[in-house]
Amino acid sequence: MAGENATVEAPLAKREVKTHTLTCKTDQSVKQVSVSLRNFVVFFIGGAGDQESYYLSGPNNNVDDVREIFLSDAKKLKFPNGKFESWPLGYNDFISDKDLSENVLKKIPDCSTAVYIIGHSLGGWNGAHLSSVLTDKGYKVRMLITIDPVGEGKIVWSISNIYRLQPKPKAEYWVNIRAAAAPEKRNMSDRVADFGEQWEIVDGPDVMGRVDVNHADAHIMYIRPLNNGKTARQILNESVLNYFKE
Repeated sequence: MAGENATVEAPLAKREVKTHTLTCKTDQSVKQVSVSLRNFVVFFIGGAGDQESYYLSGPNNNVDDVREIFLSDAKKLKFPNGKFESWPLGYNDFISDKDLSENVLKKIPDCSTAVYIIGHSLGGWNGAHLSSVLTDKGYKVRMLITIDPVGEGKIVWSISNIYRLQPKPKAEYWVNIRAAAAPEKRNMSDRVADFGEQWEIVDGPDVMGRVDVNHADAHIMYIRPLNNGKTARQILNESVLNYFKE
């Protein structure tokens, strides 16, 4: 499978002098800490009906399939033990300040920790917003992967706990994938995406691609080649491997 054992240098959009800030903008207290500069966390954010039921639909756990591929790769590629954590989240698990603190901020050890965000459907829309929220708080969002993000529709705004404004992602590297199943292959998940309105992104991502699969097939979009010839899976793995070489 493409990218399964990739070891080449990750294609980063930005390179900066690493100062390894441990205290975030929101915490000005003086602390003594032991320095650990190579931790990273990965948040896998599902869409409607993914991690919990959505109007009697689901949970379908589509984003968990992506997470399982990542964890399998982490073992095969020997990501350092104890240096990373991965967490599945629902699309609405971090909208309020309380939920953001409990479900996200407490899972990031410090501001030197690299953050990876992978969001599908409504989770792609809200995950893109999360990248901006975390960056503004002083965290380092190394990569954002949006898998067929949905959230443009006014009706879905009224019945779902999502950010109302179009996201303005802030990440060192952004990969966006659009599901574009052929008309004869479309299924109910594509009609659900039509209802929520797919976020039609024309610029911003470092890598984009359209994949001939259904909206629900997050794991297939994750492993299909994009317009640079690489898969999101390969790009993510390369970034992690390179992170430990810096």
